[in-house]
Amino acid sequence: MLAAAMATIAERGLDGLTMAGLGREVGMSSGHLLYYFRTKDELLLQTLEWSENRLGAERSALLSRQAPAAERLDAYVELYVPDGPRDPHWTLWLEVWNRSQTAPDDARARQAAIEGAWHRDLVALLAEGISRGDFRPVDADRFATRLRAVLDGFSVHVAVGIPGTDRGRVLVHVREFLAESLLSAARS
Repeated sequence: MLAAAMATIAERGLDGLTMAGLGREVGMSSGHLLYYFRTKDELLLQTLEWSENRLGAERSALLSRQAPAAERLDAYVELYVPDGPRDPHWTLWLEVWNRSQTAPDDARARQAAIEGAWHRDLVALLAEGISRGDFRPVDADRFATRLRAVLDGFSVHVAVGIPGTDRGRVLVHVREFLAESLLSAARS
């Protein structure tokens, strides 16, 4: 059900998702869906949580590999940046962010928990790379905050299809940024 919701949201946006349409797609009544989700916003958030759980498992596996920190950081960046316009995962994020100003506190707390997992994983990877001399000494938490802001900005452009910001170009920009700010003074 959540996979079908994610596909519909990615294809048509949240406005294109109706409980009746989703119900037809998964063989349930719209009333049955409303019983489980109460609102379309709750369906959106649960779909994002489901998607993030899957992505979190993938992120955990790639970060726990026996590989240099720089290589795992590159894999983190590759996982973070959308595949292209209307990337289903990023379309969910854009819809959640769009509604977060008017969302109840518990919904914003759930969103913050998702973002917090990305941040904690990045901070841990940076701290490891710094301690091993793979990265120049920086405040890992502050650098992670800045890097995620760079990734979010570029990723939004990729997800909405802004010309000149395709995935390949964005990855080049981010890799150059990391080489200049994190890798340049590290031990060889």
